[in-house]
Amino acid sequence: MKKTLSRRARVATGGAVLAAVAAGTFGTVAANASAPESARDSAVSAAPVAAGKRDTTTSTHLTIDAATKAAQAALKAAKKEGQRVTVAVVDRNGNTILTLRGDGAGPQSYESAEKKAYTAVSWNAPTSELEGRLENAPNLKDIPGTLFLGGGVPVTADKAPIAGIGVAGAPSGTLDEKFAQAGAAALN
Repeated sequence: MKKTLSRRARVATGGAVLAAVAAGTFGTVAANASAPESARDSAVSAAPVAAGKRDTTTSTHLTIDAATKAAQAALKAAKKEGQRVTVAVVDRNGNTILTLRGDGAGPQSYESAEKKAYTAVSWNAPTSELEGRLENAPNLKDIPGTLFLGGGVPVTADKAPIAGIGVAGAPSGTLDEKFAQAGAAALN
């Protein structure tokens, strides 16, 4: 004879199953986020690929430690030249990893640095190079979240963009980009 569970028991059982699945997923994500990395992989880490699945890819991401190292190197380069800037580092999807506003940097520099970093990683090119593309495609500047001014550089691994560094606040985009390049160079 088949025993039928009450509606309350079915709801409770279903909730327990969902909670177990969610806890397992969160535990996996938390374990991956805190897993130790080798010295070579301290700057970038690869996302795990599900075994047996052919419709997945592996991607490389900048760690928070590497993003901090790059941002601090850019701030240091700017300070050495007496410039007050803000540095933003975004991941390969354009999401902000961190933004460091240097002492005395203008209020506009925060958003500008993030947009420059986003633009650089989106096109995998320094924003100074992208400025020239506006002549042939002026509508590019209308894409939300972008800023086609010098000061953004991509960070790559195996020629693919994994992050962007944006600097804003110096009197020229050329200087901003020089400091962003110093941040990227700190990762090598």
